[in-house]
Amino acid sequence: MPKTNATTTLNRSLGFWSALSLVVGTVIGSGIFFKQSSILDSAGSTGSALLAWFLGGVITLTAGLTIAEVGAQMPHTGGLYAYMNGIYGKFWGFLSGWMQIAVYGPAIIASIAAYLSILLVGFFKLNGAWHAPLAIGVIILIGGLNMLNNRWGAAFQIVTTLGKLLPIAAIIIFGLFYGNQDAFGQSLHTVTQSTGNFGVAVLATLFAYDGWILVANLGGEIKNPQKILPKAIILGISLVLVAYTLVSYGILHFIPAATIHRLGEQTTVYFAQSAFGTIGGRLLNIGIIISMVGCLNGKIMTFPRIVYAMAKKDQLPFSKQLAYLHRKTYEPMVATTVIIAYASVMILFFNPDRLSDLCIFTVYCFYVAAFIGVFLLRKRNAGQPRPFSTPWFPLTPLVAILGALFVIVSEIGSDLSGVLLSLLIVAIGIPVYYLKKQHLRD
Repeated sequence: MPKTNATTTLNRSLGFWSALSLVVGTVIGSGIFFKQSSILDSAGSTGSALLAWFLGGVITLTAGLTIAEVGAQMPHTGGLYAYMNGIYGKFWGFLSGWMQIAVYGPAIIASIAAYLSILLVGFFKLNGAWHAPLAIGVIILIGGLNMLNNRWGAAFQIVTTLGKLLPIAAIIIFGLFYGNQDAFGQSLHTVTQSTGNFGVAVLATLFAYDGWILVANLGGEIKNPQKILPKAIILGISLVLVAYTLVSYGILHFIPAATIHRLGEQTTVYFAQSAFGTIGGRLLNIGIIISMVGCLNGKIMTFPRIVYAMAKKDQLPFSKQLAYLHRKTYEPMVATTVIIAYASVMILFFNPDRLSDLCIFTVYCFYVAAFIGVFLLRKRNAGQPRPFSTPWFPLTPLVAILGALFVIVSEIGSDLSGVLLSLLIVAIGIPVYYLKKQHLRD
């Protein structure tokens, strides 16, 4: 097994554009392209659907503004894990990290790769037996890229983020200038049956906006993170908010609500084919594939940093090996390999979508704790200068807390068995923590 090089540290080489592309790239995956119908059905009208996308973005922005203050004071590798560790101590920090690396991170990577393989099989007209090999192959390829110097992964993230903005721009421009539907006034009577309510619609958009916090996992690799990290988070979420709202408006302005309801997940493909012909559908598929590859790259780039950060504190089995950094690339090679292998196993033997859904509840529990941490840090560090201060305090963090509590309550009401199972997954980490406790290092 490789030996840890204690003198080697992660390379602070990522600038503002790399951080910004990670925020945008890890949020925009497939949700904006495939969730138009379900959110419209839940909202009950086109105007309410647009409001749901906008409110989801505003709640996410308040979360970003809140975490920006925390992250600027704790610009360390590990993101949410580092924040929980710094605010509440090693035990709660460990559980937040355990939850992300034991199921949440690998499951998200596996689910994105699995869905990407479906698109690739359809695009290239391959046999269905290629689903799992393609998904695992993509994970391995992107993982290999991220074992090189982090500048390669960051550059790839910038390219794929620019690539995914092309279909988004095309939908916005064509919908705005060539649509003739009432994007605000089509009511539930047009949509034959509502499958939810406005709260469910907002909840769905919050899931579509999730992933923005993962850039904080690279806090130890960002140049001047006290300034760059808050700017990247705030601008990134703002760009996604504008993009999501305008894409939704463009589609609702171009396609009648009843047709969107009937088309379901094929709404955006129908839009592309209607606007640009048969080739438009294929070009859109390419754009979505690029979008998902970029999203997958962001996840694979960020989640191993949590493993590395926990291993550096000797909080995991085989910590010495998991904390290993390559002497030339300064990349956590073993941690990345473990995450890739774990995600590949999930693709073969489990339903990764269900596993990642199970952890939504616990992720948002830790979000609430991190948001409350802003108040605790202001009290703890009273009188000390802050690199970044959350604007409109305390209103902004209160909105973020209420938004996260809304997700938690909704999950309890809709999937109590899943909530209990997710808590069990977190609880499994408790004996691991105490087994390693006597070896913990500061």
